[in-house]
Amino acid sequence: MKIVVLTPALTSILTFSLAAVAQSTTSPGQQQSAPDPHAAGIDMRGDHAMGFSHQATAHHFTLLSDGGIIEVDTKAENDDATRDQIRMHLTHIAAMFSANNFDVPMFIHDKVPPGVPTMKNKHDAITYTFRPTGQGGQVRITTHDPDALQAVHDFLMFQIQDHRTGDPTTVKSSS
Repeated sequence: MKIVVLTPALTSILTFSLAAVAQSTTSPGQQQSAPDPHAAGIDMRGDHAMGFSHQATAHHFTLLSDGGIIEVDTKAENDDATRDQIRMHLTHIAAMFSANNFDVPMFIHDKVPPGVPTMKNKHDAITYTFRPTGQGGQVRITTHDPDALQAVHDFLMFQIQDHRTGDPTTVKSSS
């Protein structure tokens, strides 16, 4: 059994975050959809774990024939502070994944993402490399093991869905 204890401060933050999502404005004649508590939780936990706002950044996940890419960029061209936070976060993610530690995505998504158990078992067959980009950075995931490759693709497809990026789930050539 998992027991979660919320402090009064955390309860207030969670309540405020969910209320803010619920108060999104709509145009006249446009229906307001009910807030998605799962999505709001991902956004809130993600902002906390990453150290920057999901609203100031764009996440993208790409499936490649030999692995994939996790990419985060600032939305604002001259947002150097967020760009630097992205780079620090993705450097940390590449190091954690290389050390077989997937605690951050498990925290953000509040569950073990698909693919993670196999990625852990096939740890020696996968590399994680951070690369800076003009507006942020990316983690390039590479493997030549078929089981590890399927796990990486499962993990990235889950990220696309849970982060609501709209990225394609088709595999692109890595060349």
